[in-house]
Amino acid sequence: MHEPYEEVVTENGVHFHFVPTEKFKTISFTAKFKAPLEQETVTQRALLPYVLQQGTQSYPNRRVLQTKLDRLYGAVLSINSTKKGNHHIVTIRLETANQKFISHESDIIDEAVALFREIIYEPNQEHNAFPQMVVSREKDTLRQKINAATDDKMLFANMRLIDEMCHDERYKLHIHGYEDDIERITAENLYTYYRSMLQNDRLDIYVAGDMNSKALKAKMLPAFQRDDCFEPKKVIRDTEKYPDQPNIVIEKQQIQQAKLHFGYRTHVTFGDEDYAALQVFNGLLGGFPSSKLFINVREKNSLAYYAASKFESHKGLLFIFGGIAPQDYEHARDIMKEQVHAMKKGEFTEEEMTNTKDLIVNQLLETMDNSLGMMELLYQQVAGEITLSPEALIDGIKHVKKDEVIQVANKLDLDTIYLLTSQEGDTDG
Repeated sequence: MHEPYEEVVTENGVHFHFVPTEKFKTISFTAKFKAPLEQETVTQRALLPYVLQQGTQSYPNRRVLQTKLDRLYGAVLSINSTKKGNHHIVTIRLETANQKFISHESDIIDEAVALFREIIYEPNQEHNAFPQMVVSREKDTLRQKINAATDDKMLFANMRLIDEMCHDERYKLHIHGYEDDIERITAENLYTYYRSMLQNDRLDIYVAGDMNSKALKAKMLPAFQRDDCFEPKKVIRDTEKYPDQPNIVIEKQQIQQAKLHFGYRTHVTFGDEDYAALQVFNGLLGGFPSSKLFINVREKNSLAYYAASKFESHKGLLFIFGGIAPQDYEHARDIMKEQVHAMKKGEFTEEEMTNTKDLIVNQLLETMDNSLGMMELLYQQVAGEITLSPEALIDGIKHVKKDEVIQVANKLDLDTIYLLTSQEGDTDG
């Protein structure tokens, strides 16, 4: 693997990242706004992507904007919000054709830069307010998204697990916001908040593709400006929690398949010395079809429709989740716990380690093979406020030793067990 070259230029209060690569036939522009997760703003930030996609000053509705994108040889616009640890990230991404591969075209990049700038700085508004009809319509869209999260029982169970596990932490905040808060959002206060976000968030802009970095810098730096004296809000890191006993939460609904989820504190986050070992631990435990959870819970004991694990890189949490028959709760719970204990005792082979490391490395290489994945991996360093390049991460994973995986396993503390089961489900014990 060749390390992607990333030139970082900070100017006018914006952090520019230029990533020249011949891997891609397109040029991608990605703006990432980072701010602390906050109860007061989480719903506004969740709503903004829906509104911003509906038009700009020059292209005042979705149809006209889409026509402009089509004329840029099928350029693709996407806007979303996510959370990474205690940060709330709004991402605006435009991917367009590279004019060097299209004969008789010389203005595509200029047009793309101008459009990208307008999407960010000149959204459709009048008298310092977003269009009232657009905001009303997209508020309904967000309501539907919030309700859909409740209808997806696997997603709902993990959301409830985090509610209970992080009840006094920022991370508990729902990324889609809250239905009660939607009522308080107006076209005026949403636009006011957006202007504040433009000025006060940390803003990173990535440009990736087969490009002349010098020429693109000359286009980008003057186009994206703001006061460079602002000071983004800093997130105070949470105090580490070491639970003595897991909190057990059982809820019942009219469902056929129960959802059994575990939440662990890993005490490891992105960039920590043992982060690579945590990656390997998760791969062995539940990250792949060859993992302990899949083999022992699903295949050998037929106790789960699915069984897997994943971890949150910037918060230091690990989740185990399974879909089970309601009557199998105790048996499934015990066998899931046993897989973690087996990892703590080192009950895995060097061959399993090697195979898992190969799977993780291949997964990361595949991620680097598309521009969206590459940007996300590079941005991990900004979100984690630490330098750990994709190549360094891959090298670290390749060199993880068995005793390091055992050590990281023994750092785990089981915080919460959450069961969503049927009204008739047996939940004794």
